[in-house]
Amino acid sequence: MYNEKVMDHFNNPRNVGEINNPDGAAQVGNPSCGDIMKMEIKVEDGKIVDIKFKTFGCGAAIATSSKVTELALGKTVDEAEAITNALVADELGGLPPVKMHCSNLAADALHGAIQDYRRKQAERDDRNGKADKAPGSEGID
Repeated sequence: MYNEKVMDHFNNPRNVGEINNPDGAAQVGNPSCGDIMKMEIKVEDGKIVDIKFKTFGCGAAIATSSKVTELALGKTVDEAEAITNALVADELGGLPPVKMHCSNLAADALHGAIQDYRRKQAERDDRNGKADKAPGSEGID
């Protein structure tokens, strides 16, 4: 049912685990099949320097999570955000049609971690911008 690339990523998943204090994290799931994926990223100078995942699911879910981490590692956040479910499936040499939703979940988990990273960056920028203003100068530009 699965090709050699998918089986390799299932049997030898890359980047499994957790990151202490990740810069972005997301968990996604598909209630109809029971797959749950958690993905965490560490970003330095706009590049993903570490990425880890934990997946509860079928072989395709584990393989697509593993492949997404390989594709995203070392990429800029913008480049990683462009990773699609179709790219994941293509890079794995294809998935059975009934398992294509797994590539959606893996890409969604990555995109969710990137969105979380961007949200945290915006909050940090807001805090830093307010800290730079003198007390009582709110609303004065």
